Amino acid sequence: MVARRLFLFVISLFICSQTFGQHSDESSRIKQLNIYQDSLASLGKKIVNDENDLERKNANYQFIKTLVSALKINNSFLFPFDSVKSISILNSPDNRFRIMSWHVMNLDGSYRFYGTIQLNSGGPLKMFPLEDYSPLLKNPEDSVTDNRKWYGAQYYKIIPVYAQKPYYVLLGWKGNTVKSTKKVLEILSFNSGDKPSFGMPVFDGNGKSRKRVIFEYTRQVSMLLRYISDQNLVVFDHLAPPDKKMKDQPETFGPDLTYDGYKLKNGRWVYIENLDMRNIPSNSDAEYVDPKKQAVKDKSLIHSN
Repeated sequence: MVARRLFLFVISLFICSQTFGQHSDESSRIKQLNIYQDSLASLGKKIVNDENDLERKNANYQFIKTLVSALKINNSFLFPFDSVKSISILNSPDNRFRIMSWHVMNLDGSYRFYGTIQLNSGGPLKMFPLEDYSPLLKNPEDSVTDNRKWYGAQYYKIIPVYAQKPYYVLLGWKGNTVKSTKKVLEILSFNSGDKPSFGMPVFDGNGKSRKRVIFEYTRQVSMLLRYISDQNLVVFDHLAPPDKKMKDQPETFGPDLTYDGYKLKNGRWVYIENLDMRNIPSNSDAEYVDPKKQAVKDKSLIHSN
């Protein structure tokens, strides 16, 4: 009887020590991730707000190194990094992956985009860095690319589509030049080995199928691009030139107070003209705010304090 009690006592001590060790490891992991998060938040503010071009790019270089180090920590997928406001972090609704995307403004007012896709591996890091290949894509609406030839953007919405080959629609903001801004409807799917692929001919309209849809408009205005989930509908402003003579100058385009959309039907997106916005709920996804305008707002707040 004494031996049995001693055995049970030893077993309980072992279990307690294991549990304590696990709690200690978890506490250490979260502490380390919080340290990285603080560094990323500070570097992110510099990337957006610093007026010196070289300083912005140096901060971005350090940001990438710090982010990779943070993501290498076991089970980092579960850490939200919600204090890092300078980047977009979106989890897919099925929790299969998350995509992180951000931009750096160049000296000439154009943008370069950065990002990564992190898979929910349940342990060690599995990710695919995204390399902005935009300037070299000749026909981006007709191109299927991989993560090394990414049509860079900063995403704000993921829409899963459970077709014969499942895929995801990404809504993204794509700052362009000092004259124009772009938004994009991107398609993300995964090939064997979970390798990401961008672009798929699923947008039907005007007698052709597009692999992604790109909108360009003057930087002086905003454009609506959002998803209405209960209608399986992506709705957007119809863009038009201020004068018919400028029909070949998309940097002059702006909303003309009409709306078009893409409706999901049998796994494909069918173009619809002249949507009645009275049937569109107003409490849907917020429009993405131009980060440059937000940066100006942030600076004014800093100077006023």
